[in-house]
Amino acid sequence: MTDPLNADCDIADINAASPLPETFGYRELADDGAVESAALAGETALSISYNGISQAVMMVTPGHIEDFVTGFSLSNGIIHSVNEIHDITLSVSGEALHATVAISNRAFWALKNYRRRLAGTSGCGICGIEAIEQALPRLTPLQPVPPPRAALLHDLRRRIHNAQELAQSSGALHAALYVDSEGVVRLCREDIGRHNALDKLIGAMAQARINPREGFAAMTSRCSLELIQKAVRARIGTLVSLSAPTTMTVQWARRHKLNLIHLPHRSPPRLYSPAP
Repeated sequence: MTDPLNADCDIADINAASPLPETFGYRELADDGAVESAALAGETALSISYNGISQAVMMVTPGHIEDFVTGFSLSNGIIHSVNEIHDITLSVSGEALHATVAISNRAFWALKNYRRRLAGTSGCGICGIEAIEQALPRLTPLQPVPPPRAALLHDLRRRIHNAQELAQSSGALHAALYVDSEGVVRLCREDIGRHNALDKLIGAMAQARINPREGFAAMTSRCSLELIQKAVRARIGTLVSLSAPTTMTVQWARRHKLNLIHLPHRSPPRLYSPAP
């Protein structure tokens, strides 16, 4: 299969949807040593700069990159509205992608001010109170919304599986999905990183002007604190996880008025937030 990030690739194709997984041959470690092939999940480095200043580099799955950049910007508090992004330009350099983002003066000033506050930390990196504030930030609680009806969660695992087209071929991919108020899976974003998948979904919802208080977001991955923080920043009213939450995750969801639901394999859905 053609390398999706070769020098002649079409940026529009990379951004529109995740390219088909590349197939690799392997030999079974058995007496007959049969040669087979398997599709593997894609992975590439992506750097992001805002108004000419580099901000982050992470490993992502190619595809829906503008959605990811938009969601990353929102869920990390760099912008507060999709309208603060004026332009996103994607480019390819070797095996890596680069996103050049033009943001409003207000958002850029806030970003530079935040970077200046971190510049005075010790040479070992961010530490002390700055690290704690970054890991446990102060967030604005949501306006509560009613949890979804139990009927909307019926057979949700199967519907999520069907929506994960890439994972069906390659495995090794997390998914974040938006399910509307009628229970229809409207958006699915996949990535090797669970945070990346949620950022892609947040970006896609913002681009589609979907009201995050309606319907719910669903995650296939472990329900970590960072996912709660991203959901609250994106003003998502309800988060459904296929994996059980941690104690801190539940505490933060309750504190910030986020509906948090765990969907076990063989038991009814469990509503952890709001408190029973």
